[in-house]
Amino acid sequence: MGNKWDEKYGQKEYFYGTEPNSFLAENASKFKAGAKVLCLAEGEGRNAVYLAKNGCVVTAIDSSPVGLAKLRALAKLNNVEVTTICCDLGDYDFAGQWDAVISIWCHLPSQLRSRVHQRVVEILKPNGYFLLEAYTPDQLKFKTGGPQDPDLMPTLEVLETELRGLDAVLKQEITRSVSEGIGHQGTSAVVQYIAVKTSS
Repeated sequence: MGNKWDEKYGQKEYFYGTEPNSFLAENASKFKAGAKVLCLAEGEGRNAVYLAKNGCVVTAIDSSPVGLAKLRALAKLNNVEVTTICCDLGDYDFAGQWDAVISIWCHLPSQLRSRVHQRVVEILKPNGYFLLEAYTPDQLKFKTGGPQDPDLMPTLEVLETELRGLDAVLKQEITRSVSEGIGHQGTSAVVQYIAVKTSS
């Protein structure tokens, strides 16, 4: 995986731009200053840097050292700090307790995705949030970004199964316009999911 992403991130421009994902930005008020936030498959860092600018304590994981180098450059430009971990999510030791976990366009093989989501449920603190936006298999007809393998693209029904233990506060499959650098441009079929881990 790393090589493909190193190639995408190897150009001077930011492949998905430097502005945060709009779904994340619309819901960022859920993440208070000082919140400990984990960003999955964070790439060049636009979302992690945005959250850090809002006062969150952010750790970003990605398998591409090239992407993470650009993340650190973007963080420096914005006078914030983001902890980076270069690691495949299949090898990552999901440990600690987190106030929020962010998954923006983190398209994993279904077996790995299910495993990652189970671990996400476990590492969230009570009242912690999980926020996800991903392409659904319907995206294949638009060809405006995302993978070409439907196994990597979850539906709402699949997410509800994988994220048992969290209570959804927003869940929907929609068609919307996405404009993020050269990587994502145009009408897109997406699933959006925000869930909270209720106190037990």
